[in-house]
Amino acid sequence: MKILVTGYTGQLGYDVVRIGESRGYQMFGVGSKELDLTVESEVERVVSSFNPDVIIHCAAYTAVDKAEEEKDICWDVNVNGTKYLANIAKEIGCKFLFVSTDYVFNGEGETPFKEEDLPSPIGYYGHTKFEAESIIQQTLSEWFICRISWVFGENGNNFVKSMLRLAETRDELNIVHDQVGSPTYTYDLANLLLNMIKTDKYGLYHISNEGFCSWAEFAEEIFRVANKNVNVNRITSAEYPTPAARPKNSRMSKDKLVLNGFDRLPNWKSALKHYLAVGEEEETIQR
Repeated sequence: MKILVTGYTGQLGYDVVRIGESRGYQMFGVGSKELDLTVESEVERVVSSFNPDVIIHCAAYTAVDKAEEEKDICWDVNVNGTKYLANIAKEIGCKFLFVSTDYVFNGEGETPFKEEDLPSPIGYYGHTKFEAESIIQQTLSEWFICRISWVFGENGNNFVKSMLRLAETRDELNIVHDQVGSPTYTYDLANLLLNMIKTDKYGLYHISNEGFCSWAEFAEEIFRVANKNVNVNRITSAEYPTPAARPKNSRMSKDKLVLNGFDRLPNWKSALKHYLAVGEEEETIQR
C-alpha cells in the first residue's frame, strides 16, 4: 500500500509515517518544504507523481491565536489546501482521510459532542477546519474525517514538553482548569488511523484517548509521573485571556468507533506514561 502523508514534520504525521513504514507500507511523508498546499498545480504534481492508494491529510495551520489575524494564510492552508488534495484524490481514485479538530464545536455544556452534532466554531481556526470538512464531503463520495483533540507526540512541541521545560525553572504554575477534554497520544492515534484506512468503513469519527481532564489536571499528572515537584494553581479561562477563545468543553463521544468495530484508544493516563517512558529511553540511548 502506498500512503501519502501531509504534515510529516508535525507530531501526528511523523508517527503515521514511522508506524506505516514499520508495517511495511510504502510511505511518502511531505512537509511544507516538499509540498506547498496553497499552490494547486504543486499539489497536483506531487500527489500525481507518487500516485498513492491513500492520502492521510495531517497538515494544517494550527496557530489558533495567530489565525485570528492571519486569516488569509489560515484559509489558504486549511481550506484551499484541503480542496486541492480532495480534487486530486478524486481524480486518481485514492482513499482520503482528513484530520480535523474538536474546535469545530462551540465548546459549550458538559456533554461529549457526537459526530452528528451541528458544528459551531467559536474561532477562525475551527471555522476553517469545518469548511474543509464540508468541502471533502461535497467533493468525494467516500471519505474519512477524524476529529481529534489535545495532541501530544514525540516529534515537535506540545503541552507535555512545555510543562516539563517549565518544571526545570519553576516550582509553581497557573494552569486553566475550566477547559476539559481528552489528551491524545499520536502513537495510539496513528495506529488507529492506519487500521482505519485498510477498511471501507468511511465516515466521520471522533478519536482521542479515553477519559477526560482539565489542562490543570493534565499538568498535575505530567508532574506526578515525571516526579517533578511543581505546584499547580487552578485558574479560570478569564484569568488567562488569549486572542482566540478556547472551547471549555472539548469532550467528544467515541461511540461510533465501537459501532464500526474499531478499538478505543487507551486511557490518557496510560498513554502519558508510555509517552514519558519512551522519552526517557531515547534520552538514555542518546547519552
